[in-house]
Amino acid sequence: MKNQFDLSSVFLPVLGLGLVLVVWTIVSQTVAPDLPSPATTWNESKDYILRPFFKDGEMNQGIGRFAFLSLLRVGKGFLLAIVVGTPLGFLLGLSAFFYRAFDPVIQFLRPISPLAWLPLGLVIFRHSEPAAIFTIAICAMWPTVINTAVGVRSISPEYLNVGRVLKLSRIKTLKRIIIPGSLPYVFTGYRLSLGLAWLVIVASEMLTGAPGVGGFLWQEYNSLVYSHILLSIITIGLIGFCLDRLMGVVERKFKTA
Repeated sequence: MKNQFDLSSVFLPVLGLGLVLVVWTIVSQTVAPDLPSPATTWNESKDYILRPFFKDGEMNQGIGRFAFLSLLRVGKGFLLAIVVGTPLGFLLGLSAFFYRAFDPVIQFLRPISPLAWLPLGLVIFRHSEPAAIFTIAICAMWPTVINTAVGVRSISPEYLNVGRVLKLSRIKTLKRIIIPGSLPYVFTGYRLSLGLAWLVIVASEMLTGAPGVGGFLWQEYNSLVYSHILLSIITIGLIGFCLDRLMGVVERKFKTA
């Protein structure tokens, strides 16, 4: 039974991928003749894949180097998002006064598009790099804030009562009851925040023209090199998939701990 499950877990994704490639080929040959087929995309992009870290200029680099530059920005913005968002979420969950005062502000800021935050970042920092990191952080922090607050408020009152009976200080109650009890929610927020951070970096690089996967995509769009646009899209999806799976593993470990 286990072998059958393992076989299906490999066969079905391969089957799905094969069907996507078939549909892509048919569409490129019938409905959208300007769309490169999978074979054409590979032939025109293989130099960027087979030499992923070459560099012949700021915007002529291997796809691996572009991905590294994008991931570096995402890492900085994501780290800033969780450093700010985690304590803010704990404050919202622990303090009814803080929640009533700032929850409307958070709900007002949360839906604002990164396309709106980036120009503000450029006004404040005057350089594209810190503006992109600022945009990533402020857009990606909200899932961490909200999930952390929900996690704190979901802790059973019985556990808090036990802490009171044991006369634990506020610090010890936080360390021994509140933080361990809310960690699964916190890491769910981290997972969502990381996904948002990756979405935002693509838009930021496209608008600023910074070297990275998004900047490369925008440059190739302006140059009408459609196969490289598809290469960028595939790279964005693949990295996003890997980041989500990585955070999913971390999340499951904390949920079962």
